[in-house]
Amino acid sequence: MSGRSLSCSPEGIQKANRALIRCSLTQKALAEDLRITRQPIGKFFTGKPVDRNLFVQICDRLNLEWEEIIAEPASEPEVNQDNSIDIDALVQEVREKIKPLIQERCGTMRVLDMTQPIGLNDIYTSVNILETITGQQRLGINELLQECTNEDFGRFTLTRIAAKRVPGLEAVKKYSKLMILGKLGAGKTTFLKYLAIQCIGGKFQAERVPIFVTLKNFAEAANKPGLLQHITEETINPISSIQDVLTYGKALVLLDGLDEVREEDSNRVLKEIREFSDRFPKNQFVITCRIAAKEYTFEKFTEVEVADFDDDQIFNFTNNWFKDKAVKPENFIKRLEENNRIKELAASPLLLTLLCLAFEESGDFPANRSELYKEGLDALLKKWDAKRGIQRDQIYKKLSVQRKEDLLSKMALTTFEGSEYFFKQKVAEQYITQYIRNLPGANTDEEALQVDSEQVLRSIEHHHGLVVARAKGIYSFSHLTFHEYFTAREFVVVRQSSEEALQNLVSHITEKRWREVFLLAVGMSPNADQLLLLIKEKIDFIVADDQRLQQFLLWVREKSLSVKFSYKPAAVRAFYLDLDLDLDLDLDLDLDLDLDLDLDLSRSLSRSLDRSLDRSLSLDLDLDLDLDLSLSRSLSRSLSRSLSRSLSRSRSRSLDRFRSLDRSLDLERSLYLSLDLDLDPKIKNLLQKLREQLPSRQDRQEFRKWWLANEKAWCEEFREVMIEYRNIGHDWQLSNEQKELLQKYYDANKLLVDCLNSDCYVSREVRQQIEDTLLLPIAEIKQRQQQS
Repeated sequence: MSGRSLSCSPEGIQKANRALIRCSLTQKALAEDLRITRQPIGKFFTGKPVDRNLFVQICDRLNLEWEEIIAEPASEPEVNQDNSIDIDALVQEVREKIKPLIQERCGTMRVLDMTQPIGLNDIYTSVNILETITGQQRLGINELLQECTNEDFGRFTLTRIAAKRVPGLEAVKKYSKLMILGKLGAGKTTFLKYLAIQCIGGKFQAERVPIFVTLKNFAEAANKPGLLQHITEETINPISSIQDVLTYGKALVLLDGLDEVREEDSNRVLKEIREFSDRFPKNQFVITCRIAAKEYTFEKFTEVEVADFDDDQIFNFTNNWFKDKAVKPENFIKRLEENNRIKELAASPLLLTLLCLAFEESGDFPANRSELYKEGLDALLKKWDAKRGIQRDQIYKKLSVQRKEDLLSKMALTTFEGSEYFFKQKVAEQYITQYIRNLPGANTDEEALQVDSEQVLRSIEHHHGLVVARAKGIYSFSHLTFHEYFTAREFVVVRQSSEEALQNLVSHITEKRWREVFLLAVGMSPNADQLLLLIKEKIDFIVADDQRLQQFLLWVREKSLSVKFSYKPAAVRAFYLDLDLDLDLDLDLDLDLDLDLDLDLSRSLSRSLDRSLDRSLSLDLDLDLDLDLSLSRSLSRSLSRSLSRSLSRSRSRSLDRFRSLDRSLDLERSLYLSLDLDLDPKIKNLLQKLREQLPSRQDRQEFRKWWLANEKAWCEEFREVMIEYRNIGHDWQLSNEQKELLQKYYDANKLLVDCLNSDCYVSREVRQQIEDTLLLPIAEIKQRQQQS
């Protein structure tokens, strides 16, 4: 220590702070009282060297004996015989002292509605890091679109082109000063806690002392101490030990949550971090902050970004979460894989936690997904900050949470209607400007509105992570799920399900990318009667003007009525619609709410059985929808779709498929089995004759030879028998355009059924009306309407 300078001991700093309070002074007031600058006062209270004369003046003003508060030489660390500090021994000593505190502060986590904390090591999933910030990529919208799945745009996980993913621990090893950015709930704090626990446990950088600082607590600490003083007061005494650890570069300094510091404290905290990292440059530094929080600049720090969870991370997190619980992780993963939209949310650790909590309650996800998504949005918009006591500065005071949701809803609908999954920053700002200019008391000055819109966009990204930068100047909703949710919300909540709004919505009934929007709109409607009836009306008119398709629907109705069954007519109509045509139709008529349809039947329609004429044949031959599944499957293997084609319009294509000897032999076996059924004698006799035409199945080569020569004639004879006696096997001769129209009609009906099954609120009368008229020709629907 220089003879011209003195510095406070840690005990002296505490005494000085107490004296400052006792004298009713602040550091600023003390400087003014002594007519000196703030700089020496700040140094005095952080233990830095101060000119001897000034040091004594400060002590006199505070009524302190300067000899009692100076840092004594005795507090210097022990030295070896060669006058060097035994820093390794000192590090181990400090590590032992600080270990209980690190374990208490960083050993557990508790988020959202968890009823109790969970051990960090019990749930932790390794974090991946992007070495290039996603929002700083110089990519165009077309390039971003090319990286997304054409069908449903996946999870908007663009890290394949954004940057190389590297394990988080590797990034910390690689960069001595690291700024980790990430979206809300990306796992930044959890990763920092993990670093501290791994370090104190000797598994990572065991030669260092972990120092974990919650920057919000530091910023709001009484008397506004310097960072060194705060670390000392929050960890251990004496300061000489921790200061020597820092001086010799033996600390892992973890500074968490820079974005959580209030605006009024921001400049001071930034200055403290810069000075602290400059004063102790040999240490390892890691700072966390939300993306888009502010334009923070730490020249000597490398900025990286926390990557979204990939499938392996989701799997590992889930296994850890459900370990030793009644709900099995494989059930969660299975249901997640079955629903792409819910799986999309699982890329966020915070939302994955919410999904696990929801699944744990009932062993499944809610049938009404809009409720699940709303819970996720509430977490992002309100709960995440509120539960941790964080108050964000409101950039635009007039934007309440509800108005933010309304703004996002308008933005979502406009962009979704235009298939704009990515949109330029200026476009987003225009949407915001159009909204906020209509708020009460809004500033109508265009320049002011422009500035406000920029700030609002940044705050929505920073505070809630619902709209995020995908490249430089290009934004999207953070998840396609939320884009669809807010689109549906605009129709139902913002526009209050007005006639005009619902007509606009149902105009998109045949567009596949709107499917989730319909399901969400029905689910969030207080009463979905009007919307469902409009959907039904729109679907019926898809094929209303095509006479050939109307004839086909009439046949479907007549055929369904000719079969004795105990199931709902709509299910049987769907069965024949599906089986008679060579179309990829898959209507799941599991209308389990008040429709009383047999579950096995609905499953047979959608998953269990092959979709081809042979099943309708087996259905008719048995005259019962309870046909033994083994026979059904046998017929499915033999009389495949190629037989359906050979019986109708595509005989040339079927020939190649029937060159399979195994299929031909299966056909013979199936006919043999069908003769054991209780059939009308006439048709049984005809089937017997058809079977007798087939050569013996013992001679495989002879069977193949016969089939190649006689397949066309035999199948035509078979078809004529079926048309005459069973009214099946008709050649409808539909054009490609008609088939496409029928496919749209079928898909739309399937969507309608899925809406009814989505746990929405719909009156019993409307549900029954929809069921009764499902898949009927338009003439009969109108007739029923006139009679009601």
